[in-house]
Amino acid sequence: MDLLPTEDKYFVDLESCNNDDSLDDELHFLKTKTAREGREIQVYNSKTYARLVSGCVVLNSTHDKLLMISSSKHIDNWVIPKGGIEYDEVGNFKLTARRETWEEAGVLGKILKKLPVVEDHRFLKSDNVDKTFKNIDLHINGSKIPRSEFHFYEMELTELCNEWPEGNKRKRKWCTYEEAKHELIKSNRPELIEALNDSRIAKDCVKIKLDEHSNQLLDAQPETDDY
Repeated sequence: MDLLPTEDKYFVDLESCNNDDSLDDELHFLKTKTAREGREIQVYNSKTYARLVSGCVVLNSTHDKLLMISSSKHIDNWVIPKGGIEYDEVGNFKLTARRETWEEAGVLGKILKKLPVVEDHRFLKSDNVDKTFKNIDLHINGSKIPRSEFHFYEMELTELCNEWPEGNKRKRKWCTYEEAKHELIKSNRPELIEALNDSRIAKDCVKIKLDEHSNQLLDAQPETDDY
């Protein structure tokens, strides 16, 4: 693994990463009290320079609802738990997926499968590019690189905790496929909709309900939700 082409970022070859299943131990996962912060040891794709991110599409036992969390920056936006892959997690991206899902959503679960890779094409602004990637041409064959590259896993929930590292700044709720899709459209996150579509969540769900005055999503089946 090389610390190039900048001095403070790790660039990795994906072909040499994420291949050690022995590193992922669901039974001995440690529930930390605080979340990791900062991007000092996060990793980037050495071929595209995209930031590598991992997370989980968390489903209930009947696979007809998805657990969503509020964005830490935009409290009215709802997203899927995820975060940057760090240097000590490149052997198995499940480590990041479990850690971020615990830190952001307070969830433990059984990983069912890896979902296809999706990319975030919200490109960095020019001033951030100059600051983050000095003297690097962020184009490949004439196209801009993706801002992030997402490695999502499908998880079936086994434990939902009342206290978790980011519980003081995030809300969470169960959503049907249509409800989740609506929230991700509102949040302008098409790459997360791709991950949602790739999951096994039931797609023939109850039609979403909106408040006619605020356009806020109303829970279609509140009596069945268990937080």
